[in-house]
Amino acid sequence: MYKPLPESITIKQSGINGLGVFAEQKIMQGTNLGMSHIKLDDQIIRTPLGGFINHSNTPNCTKAELKGDKYKKWNLITIQDIKKGEEITLRYTFYNI
Repeated sequence: MYKPLPESITIKQSGINGLGVFAEQKIMQGTNLGMSHIKLDDQIIRTPLGGFINHSNTPNCTKAELKGDKYKKWNLITIQDIKKGEEITLRYTFYNI
């Protein structure tokens, strides 16, 4: 069965904006949660993970850029421990807020 998100996270109503990504269990600092964005030609495409992550000025994740021959992709990496039930956030760099 296809699962667009890791077992450790889910999407639900956010106090920040609309829907957000939340920890289903404790997630340790340095965990790679998977690909959030990919750039093909000049278009940035959000994955299910990237489509629901909300902005914060004090984020608990960052994007790590990985380059291929014909693309760039970004994985979401935790920069601190995240408690069960806590919203996973990122400082937006691709979009104006």
